Amino acid sequence: MTSSSSLHAAEPGGTGFSGYQKFVVAALAFLQFTIVLDFMLLAPLGALVVPALHITPEQFGRVVSAYAFAAGVSGILAAGFADRFDRKKLLLIFYSGFMLGTLFCALAHTYTLLLLARMVTGMFAGVVGAASMAIVTDLFPLSMRGRVMGFIQSAFAASTVLGLPLSLYLSSHWGWNAPFFLIVVVCTVVGGAIIGRLRPVNAHLALRQDKNPLHHLLHTLTTRSYLIGFITTALLTMGGFMLMPYSTLFVVHNVGISIEMLSVVYLITGLVSAVMGPLLGRASDTFGKFRVFAFGCAMTIVMVLIYTRLSNVPLWTLITVSALLQVGIFSRIISSSALMSGLPKPSDRGAYMSISSSLQQMSGGLAAMLGGMVVVQTGDGRLLHFDVLGDILVFTTLASFVLMYFVNRQVMGAAAAASSQALENKVSQEL
Repeated sequence: MTSSSSLHAAEPGGTGFSGYQKFVVAALAFLQFTIVLDFMLLAPLGALVVPALHITPEQFGRVVSAYAFAAGVSGILAAGFADRFDRKKLLLIFYSGFMLGTLFCALAHTYTLLLLARMVTGMFAGVVGAASMAIVTDLFPLSMRGRVMGFIQSAFAASTVLGLPLSLYLSSHWGWNAPFFLIVVVCTVVGGAIIGRLRPVNAHLALRQDKNPLHHLLHTLTTRSYLIGFITTALLTMGGFMLMPYSTLFVVHNVGISIEMLSVVYLITGLVSAVMGPLLGRASDTFGKFRVFAFGCAMTIVMVLIYTRLSNVPLWTLITVSALLQVGIFSRIISSSALMSGLPKPSDRGAYMSISSSLQQMSGGLAAMLGGMVVVQTGDGRLLHFDVLGDILVFTTLASFVLMYFVNRQVMGAAAAASSQALENKVSQEL
């Protein structure tokens, strides 16, 4: 059942990427670009969607949350089956569903239809993200995953640099629905490339224990070594999702930046992130993933306290603060993703990634709803209590740092034990 191509791809290609590994990284990065852009799109479009559909900020928060909760539920339901199939097939099935949901978003013109469309999209998107991360863990050794995550997570930056400005331009000319059609087109191209060139990823099938899906799900949920990773993932997500859905409203009405200049803000901060993503990934592999994570926590805390208290500042001040905040956030995302990928065993990776993705989405959905309860929009459009959301992010960042310390000890201990065992086996064979 094990594909030779799958095993071959899993072998480290020295210190650099092989040609096939470069394709895998590029394909998954473009795939992540479509997933991230689809999700991030509503945040900058919030200032357009709210008046267009005649909804309140709280209702807008529900639209964001519906996507997250649907992704969370589907991730849990798929976890028991995630390690029973070729990961390429699983990825393509759910990516097709994601495309369909995005098309429904493009066609929605009422609050109810948009809410339902976001639920459909989220239901498939959550499993797509989990499957792609499982593929990364299968095909790349831990020593290379920082660089891989750096490139893949740069999809956030690419969606900011390329996707969001273009989407805002399309929205200003053809309505807020127009960018979703663009995503469907890109998905078609990415899906075709994956069908044509990605080899089967099925080496894990030979390692799978004979468990039914429910047993496999319960086994993954109750494994003590995995629980700390799940909790850390939830905390890493909550603070950021409280800020994200309301950041555009805050920037426009509190900071005083016009909607027309939003694209400039996203463009420059995105360019900074695009450059820093691969560098932070390489730093994670070179200097240690936990050290880069610690740096990211410190940077995030300082910059979020400044960002959430801005009021009527010049454009370049906002851009500088936003760019530095992005560096802090990217440092945490890239290093934590690479480090926590070392927690699950090969036979549990699909289930672990699905549950982790589910918790990430559900935590984000809960955070978006709580954020909608905390912030209040005044008659002139200003948001009150946005700084409270920043304080909550500081708390979750500190808590995640403590938990990540124990994750690092566990992963590094397991890696050292595996290396020692491999050395013993090699000595035994030589004797």
